[in-house]
Amino acid sequence: MIKLNKTSGSQVTEFILMGITNHPELQRPLFVLFFLNYMATALGNLGLIILTSVDSHLQTPMYFFLRHLAFVDLGYSTAIGPKMLVSFTEDKNIIAYNECAVQLFFVGMFIASELFILSAMAYDRYVAICKPFFYMIIMSDSVCWLLVVMSYLYCIMMCLVITTKTFKASFCQSNIIKHFYCDSLPLLSIACSDISETELILMTFSACNLVSSLLIILVSYVLIFVTILRMNPSEGRHKAFSTCGSHLTVVVVFYGTLLFMYLQPQSRHSFDTDKMASVFYTLVIPMINPMIYSLRNKEVKGALKRLFKKLM
Repeated sequence: MIKLNKTSGSQVTEFILMGITNHPELQRPLFVLFFLNYMATALGNLGLIILTSVDSHLQTPMYFFLRHLAFVDLGYSTAIGPKMLVSFTEDKNIIAYNECAVQLFFVGMFIASELFILSAMAYDRYVAICKPFFYMIIMSDSVCWLLVVMSYLYCIMMCLVITTKTFKASFCQSNIIKHFYCDSLPLLSIACSDISETELILMTFSACNLVSSLLIILVSYVLIFVTILRMNPSEGRHKAFSTCGSHLTVVVVFYGTLLFMYLQPQSRHSFDTDKMASVFYTLVIPMINPMIYSLRNKEVKGALKRLFKKLM
């Protein structure tokens, strides 16, 4: 829907999201698939948040960060999932102008927060393995909270800037977004005003966030592997590797998907490819993260057994 705006001509008041597919016969199967996906995501991450909060054996910095990882996973999957499920039951997937801005802000804020929480988790593993005698001093409660709060505050500020700049653009020619949620690049592609400054801001923030967080993770793991290789007992090496296994798996999957999107040659870059990659990192990864940490972590499995015994 487009209405007349006295200052800038015509301006959209709502957007139409193209969604995942244009084939009507796939709407019901996809609804069932993504409904199960969202239920698994919500139950898995809520369960992880509750488990790491109530179990006395999981009150360590590693599980403190894991709790916040589950929180941001639940956050951006919730910002996208329910609205996308509604779209499978409607002929037109309409989203209001203000609702689109809110979705853009929260999805961006939670995804960016995940980058820095994964970085904090890598630093935590570095301290635990490379400086074990000083671990509880370096990774004190105040330090853990400082790392998390700084990440959230920075991501809130960044996404406020990006959302404000994106929605200052004029959308006067089309209101059809070639995506299944409100994202900056699909929105900017339908703007009819100068967006060069907004694109520069977006690309600068994206590159800085990705490079800085990935650099922290890479440096942490290089130092971890050097320390592990210097260990003499094979059991000590196995234990050190096992404490990093779940986190490293999540990092490879999450960053691998993001790098696939951002490092594609421009000639092969398309919204259809971005859409498929977005489905993976916004809907699939939040579902599998709790599984990775549950199936690969003896302490989490032990906490689950203790919880079930209390409930029985």
